[in-house]
Amino acid sequence: MSMKYSNVIIDHCSIKSSYVLDNCCTGAKMNSCGLLTAKKEPVPLKSIEVELEVRDHVATLVSTLLYENKEDKPLEAVFVFPLPGDAAVCHFSAKIGQTQIVAEVKEKQKAHEEYDDALSSGQQAFLLEESDQSPDIFSLSVGSLPPGESASIRLEYVTELAVQADDGLRFCLPAVLNPRYQPKGSEGGSVQVTSVPASLVPYSLSFSARVFSPRPISKVESNCSLDPLQYLNTEQTQATVKLAAGHKFDRDVELLIYYKDAHQPTAVVEAGQASAKPGTLMGDPVVMLSLYPEFPQAVMSSVVSCGEFVFLIDRSGSMDCCMDNSNQQETRIGSARDTLLLLLKSLPMGCYFNIYSFGSSYQHIFPKSVEYNEKTMEEALKKVEEMDADLGGTEILEPLKHIYSQPCIPSQPRQLFVFTDGEVENTKEVINLVRDNSGSHRCFSFGIGEGASSALINGLAKEGGGHAQFITGTDRMQPKVMQSLRFALQPAVVDISVTWDLPKAVSVTVLSPPITAIFQGQRSLIYVQLTGQSPETAEGCVTVKYSLTGHPSQNQLRFSLKPAMDTGLTVHRLGARTLIRSLEMDIENEVEQDEGVKQKVVELSVQSGVSSSFTAFIAVNKDDSEAIQGPLLRRNVPAPRMMFASYCAMSCASSDICFADGGCEAEGYSLDECCDEGDEDYIAMLKQPRRDPLLQLVSLQKASGCWLLEPALAAALGKTSEEVENPKPSAVNKEVWATILALIWLHGFKSDVQDEWELLAMKAASWLCAQKAPCVTECVEAGNALLGCKVQKDSLGI
Repeated sequence: MSMKYSNVIIDHCSIKSSYVLDNCCTGAKMNSCGLLTAKKEPVPLKSIEVELEVRDHVATLVSTLLYENKEDKPLEAVFVFPLPGDAAVCHFSAKIGQTQIVAEVKEKQKAHEEYDDALSSGQQAFLLEESDQSPDIFSLSVGSLPPGESASIRLEYVTELAVQADDGLRFCLPAVLNPRYQPKGSEGGSVQVTSVPASLVPYSLSFSARVFSPRPISKVESNCSLDPLQYLNTEQTQATVKLAAGHKFDRDVELLIYYKDAHQPTAVVEAGQASAKPGTLMGDPVVMLSLYPEFPQAVMSSVVSCGEFVFLIDRSGSMDCCMDNSNQQETRIGSARDTLLLLLKSLPMGCYFNIYSFGSSYQHIFPKSVEYNEKTMEEALKKVEEMDADLGGTEILEPLKHIYSQPCIPSQPRQLFVFTDGEVENTKEVINLVRDNSGSHRCFSFGIGEGASSALINGLAKEGGGHAQFITGTDRMQPKVMQSLRFALQPAVVDISVTWDLPKAVSVTVLSPPITAIFQGQRSLIYVQLTGQSPETAEGCVTVKYSLTGHPSQNQLRFSLKPAMDTGLTVHRLGARTLIRSLEMDIENEVEQDEGVKQKVVELSVQSGVSSSFTAFIAVNKDDSEAIQGPLLRRNVPAPRMMFASYCAMSCASSDICFADGGCEAEGYSLDECCDEGDEDYIAMLKQPRRDPLLQLVSLQKASGCWLLEPALAAALGKTSEEVENPKPSAVNKEVWATILALIWLHGFKSDVQDEWELLAMKAASWLCAQKAPCVTECVEAGNALLGCKVQKDSLGI
């Protein structure tokens, strides 16, 4: 076989199918495997049409799935697919011919019984439920679809849009569902994931979005090809955009929406449902507050120079995947290594740090966190260079337990950075562990690559009082991670309180969990229920108080209590989802209250029509004139996956068989094990480290912040040793001269990625100022002449 793959010809690369089945499908290692043979088992799902409506920072998504049974027997089609982990599923219906059936939310066991009874009696039934293990995985069952029959399934959910480091609002439509790793010995049934390489997905996707904002829409960007943005009014506060034709399902669909003046705090008051009883969540008004606390400038000008920084790196087999289809040399683990280099160079002197890595087992560089200095930094960097995606599965729970078992260092607040592709099954257990230890640290999480679990990544940051970032497509990991490091270096905010000033006849019930972390420029969302009557002209006021470096501060927002128009019940549903999530977490942590709290979750879910882990949507077509006859065939609808460099896709193309749970890319099996002899050169090319000039220069910086005048520095600057040494003013020592040259090069040639090196440059500038060196202006002028730059001394911070 000879196939062209990303401009590289691969000869004789055939996947050993029998090896994959025998070795990759061990029950303890992965979810149980299945086969999808395209010729023998036609996929009944034909198309997915998605319509997105964004209002300010809330999104409502309507997805229509068209099913058609072209076989001669009735089918049960089962589709396991991802949704955003914080989405509130609020509508599920089916249309068969002219018959429309709207599903109800019921307790999960009752919904299952009703579904099974319907199928056994020959009735059509539809079931939608959330996974017990992870709130971002749903299962849709279309039961008793007769031969020749079509069914249109409508699924609707609402979700908040996360604010990115560059102030963009991020919406992600998860399209890729990679198999989730089930740790050995874990309890509970695994999620049955049937998946195929993205290029072989047999159904189409169309996607369109409408954006409405009280502020002008600056731009809309995506990791996928879009048709041009169309504005609907002269104020540019309304716009539409569509996914370009021919989407290949090779990535999640991500939209980044930018508004002017995005940091304005807002309050949306939504009237209650007319048919609901006053005093209930759905019957009372609900307020959604979006707050952007602003810290005093005097406090923000100082950067914390202490802390314990613990970095936890995923080294499971899937981290050997490429970051992006267009750049096959950039792997997830390679990008993580580069990022660790920048992180270690940017840490302040005197802090403490350690690096953990995990797969099926875990490792740590030091037995416990050590003080950051030249010796410990160099020792850590040597170990980082040796890191590879060679530790098997994705068992994150045990290394987290070990980290939390280490005593905290006095006056060194712990900051945990977690890097993972998020392909784990025990999501709730991991998040609960972070929540239990939230009082002793802040957790910053990074989801790497397509298919990373949003429930895991967002949950880690939310429960750990930190910040979540996602790195997909052509995104660079480094700027996003350095943004989070800047958050971690902000002084810790303590004594946070929220108080309300409302009319006397109005009482407030807070639906959101307490705010545990505040960062400069980061949004905080609060949902509250208002009970009682008030004039529509009345106003409310919320005050957020906190202490920062010993100084009490506060931010206020005044808002009208008049309900907004055209919001539907979006705010109520998001508020209900927030409260449901909090109660579900309480159940995980308070075993004695399980039944009482569980019943409250079920009642709230049924009342609001919002999904939970204890309920399901069930719809039964009771208008069938006659029972559906014949044996019911099950057809698993495959979800797209993106894993190792499409080797499995090549196998599928040649054998017409796809492996449901990983194939050659199953956790713990390297690229080398899946290729014949003769492919070693290609594999070596994939794993060859990139020669990035920026990283080359950064790697030479000392822990103190300075550079040495050495041949390696000259090479990084693109000069010879003689060219670099000759212009040095005689009164200046070599380290000062070398450090000034490095700073000039960074400002002169890498200003477009300043957010990646800004912190380490600040450390270098501080070192220079401490030297009180003579002739600094002369050095800058000579350095500009040498490097061909026009960098001003003031811009260097010296």
